[in-house]
Amino acid sequence: MSWHLSSWYLLLVLLVGLERVAELVVARRNARWSMARGGVLSGQGHYPWMVALHTGLLAGCLFEAGLADRPFVPALGWPMLVLVVAAQGLRWWCITTLGPQWNTQVIVVPGLPPVERGPYRLRWLRHPNYVAVAVEGAALPLVHTAWVTALVFTVLNAALMVVRIRCEEDALASLATTAPLATPPPATEAAGAAPPKDVPPSTAPPSTVPPEDVPPTDVPPSTGRAPA
Repeated sequence: MSWHLSSWYLLLVLLVGLERVAELVVARRNARWSMARGGVLSGQGHYPWMVALHTGLLAGCLFEAGLADRPFVPALGWPMLVLVVAAQGLRWWCITTLGPQWNTQVIVVPGLPPVERGPYRLRWLRHPNYVAVAVEGAALPLVHTAWVTALVFTVLNAALMVVRIRCEEDALASLATTAPLATPPPATEAAGAAPPKDVPPSTAPPSTVPPEDVPPTDVPPSTGRAPA
């Protein structure tokens, strides 16, 4: 079986692979940011399968198109190439919108509200990044008519997304239960002690410590300026 593959398609697949590496770099940096703020990691069981699936996508594009001698059909290839580029644009729009809260893994920071701007302001599109994944996963192989890779990826990705989205929805729902109180109680109540009921603040007894027992201090009177 001979190898026939367009050099420009090989370059395209390699560029998508480099984009995946860039995602991992950003994800690791964001993971450190989240964990430093008490982030909670979920979905570790399905994550290795996601990595394997996306790696298999790139390999399948090259091997099917090259070994099976899939032709480039302009009527199909050019529209699919446009979809690949559009999917990349949507993916990085999601990444930049979420900022340090974006990750390839499911990590939520308690107390941070869900992001509702950029593509996430669309109520009917809760997971735009996964739309980009699905579109790219089908379009990239079809640029060079690698229809088997496109079909296998689409089916496996759909099954994996059922697990992933359920995990992410549960993690997002946990934000509502871990968010801090908007109006914290007084310090005495928060510490478990009941506030005084019979002595108003204005009638609190004066200090019984004699003036000569107060330790001296070298701090000068306040000048109204903050320390440097």
